[in-house]
Amino acid sequence: MASNNSELIKVEKLSKQYDNDGVVTPVLHNLSFTIKPGEFVSIMGPSGSGKSTLMHILGFLDKLSSGQYWFEGRDVSGLNDDELAVFRLEKVGFVFQQFNLLPKTTVLENVKLPLLYTDLAEEERVSKARETIKAVGLEHRVEYLSNQLSGGEKQRVAIARALVNNPSLVFADEPTGNLDSKSGAQIMKILFDLNVSRGHTVILVTHEMYTASHAQRILRLKDGGLVSDEAVPESTRQQALSGELK
Repeated sequence: MASNNSELIKVEKLSKQYDNDGVVTPVLHNLSFTIKPGEFVSIMGPSGSGKSTLMHILGFLDKLSSGQYWFEGRDVSGLNDDELAVFRLEKVGFVFQQFNLLPKTTVLENVKLPLLYTDLAEEERVSKARETIKAVGLEHRVEYLSNQLSGGEKQRVAIARALVNNPSLVFADEPTGNLDSKSGAQIMKILFDLNVSRGHTVILVTHEMYTASHAQRILRLKDGGLVSDEAVPESTRQQALSGELK
């Protein structure tokens, strides 16, 4: 059954296994779910449950072994590496636990990086980068080097870099994992606001219930299977946002 245009993501019976010299390791088993444009969804599960593998497949960093994956109504299950690279660049932004910023490079240059692969003029790149930096509240740090920033500021730069191409989808992989609780709460508020106020679709990968509760839905994985797909009550989201839920 094909996807329809009201779904950003649709997967049916998605499975993934790795084959190393004839040793087959199954990682994901028959996952089926949909994500609509503008949703904020958490993928939760213990270490080894398949969270990162699923994110890599949904984010065009890896390929499924069987099943089907539709993105914006297009069957992307069989894309080759070059086609996956185009989708990654144009459709997806990533925020990682390790920040992955260029060291001794300014905030502006870090955020501008994804635009180097576009045909935009340099002044347009600078303008878009500055606008996105302002959206995460770092306009006063635009000329700072990345190694002059706090952990929370580095993660804001990573979020701005993920947003600068105006992607259809933002992935946040354990975005608070390297931060103290105050900085982590600020990062979650930014992701919450990007979803609620700006309409960005966000997929958050986490093992922490407090962090996951900022989302509208939680997909729970266990041993590579989808064990639940549940809505988060709005009251719980607000408690998470206000810091009452720990």
